[in-house]
Amino acid sequence: MSVRLVPAPIAISFSEKGVDEEAFIREYHQLAESDENALTQWLKLAKARGETSESDPVLLQLVVELHNKLDALEMFLKNEVPTRVSLIDKEEIDSIGFEHFHLAGEVLQEGVEYYGRLEMPVHPKRDIGVYFLAKTKSLAEITKIHERDEKEWNAYLTARERILIREAKEKKQ
Repeated sequence: MSVRLVPAPIAISFSEKGVDEEAFIREYHQLAESDENALTQWLKLAKARGETSESDPVLLQLVVELHNKLDALEMFLKNEVPTRVSLIDKEEIDSIGFEHFHLAGEVLQEGVEYYGRLEMPVHPKRDIGVYFLAKTKSLAEITKIHERDEKEWNAYLTARERILIREAKEKKQ
């Protein structure tokens, strides 16, 4: 099997799908909706009604992110921690593709399906839920990911490819 992968440092926590399937499904959906707070929903409605047509979209997004940061700071000060499902294994991903990723260690069982939580190194930082099938002891194929998360994953992959191309060009000069 030939899979094109690009070096990318991402951390993943995971467990076999069957360990606590119900809790995994619940977290998978919660992670996808985690950025859907009241302010984000209000902004989407305002955009849909055309109320933001004369506003700078970048500035609006920055204000929303600032609000989210304040919420996170408030949670930190109150010592509140987001509820996450306990996952058994943690490993580093060393390279990614559009539908695959490769782990640094050989910790998977071939043919077994897993649920994982990826720590995406993008702004704003957030976790995404993903289901994957072990193709080898270190190669995984993504079987289920939310549409918005998939777009973010693909955008991150593309950005990593650009960085590698730029570095290769610099070495030749």
